[in-house]
Amino acid sequence: MKRSLETEIRTYEPDNAIKKGYLGMIPEIARELKQNRWLIRQFFKRDFAGIYKQSIFGLLWPLLIPILSVGTFIIMNRSGVLSIGPMDVPYPIFAVLGLALWQLFARGIVAGANSLVKAGAMIAKINFSRKSLVVASLGQALVSFLIQLLLCLVLFIYYGITPKAMTFFLPLLVLPLLFLTLGLGLILSIINGIARDIGNSLTIVMTFLMFLTPVLYARPESGILALITRYNPLYYLVAVPRDLILLGSSQDWVAYFVVSGISIFVFLFCLLIFHLTETRVAERI
Repeated sequence: MKRSLETEIRTYEPDNAIKKGYLGMIPEIARELKQNRWLIRQFFKRDFAGIYKQSIFGLLWPLLIPILSVGTFIIMNRSGVLSIGPMDVPYPIFAVLGLALWQLFARGIVAGANSLVKAGAMIAKINFSRKSLVVASLGQALVSFLIQLLLCLVLFIYYGITPKAMTFFLPLLVLPLLFLTLGLGLILSIINGIARDIGNSLTIVMTFLMFLTPVLYARPESGILALITRYNPLYYLVAVPRDLILLGSSQDWVAYFVVSGISIFVFLFCLLIFHLTETRVAERI
């Protein structure tokens, strides 16, 4: 008896995410983050408790950092070691507000880059959205930012200065900085899982970048530092919101909008890369 042989045909298709197209992945990512809101909150609470539970100073740390940093710069300026430049407002307000914006970026980057590595054991055993870890890590930077804004408010009251009306738009003005922070945090978390040197060196890199960015001093008018500042995107994301709060206007609006567009592009690009690679993260962590 003859047996009829049927030819088996297999069709290999690309990953479902790629098949949908890159733009088609964005609504899917948005739905995924919405569905994982509870998980993000739990990760945030866990990280918050882990940082402050057994800390002597606790929530005072976000206040001590700007106070010590600004105090150091004031002493160095008065001793002639460095010049902070001309100021239209009291220096402590200028410096603390700039440092609050900078710390939002720096702390968010460091926390995001280390978020997957810290949860390595859990990632290897449980299947869940890895984006939740990075998004939750940004919450710690936001808490510190809000605490430092309270310090700014105290300084405004002490010096008898009224913030400008543009202060009400601060949440919108900070959004580009948040997009850039979250985007870089996503991609650095993947890279840090492969090469742990990234996480170990980020704090040093952030400190070095802060000294290259006019956060604690006025923008230089000449010299190599003035040239670096001109092409430093972080300067505009920090200086423009600060100028609008303190002075009510800024001369760098055009550059701010250009850098904001770049920040959104970097965020979307890093988000898509993370979305395509997060299923393979457990193999590297």
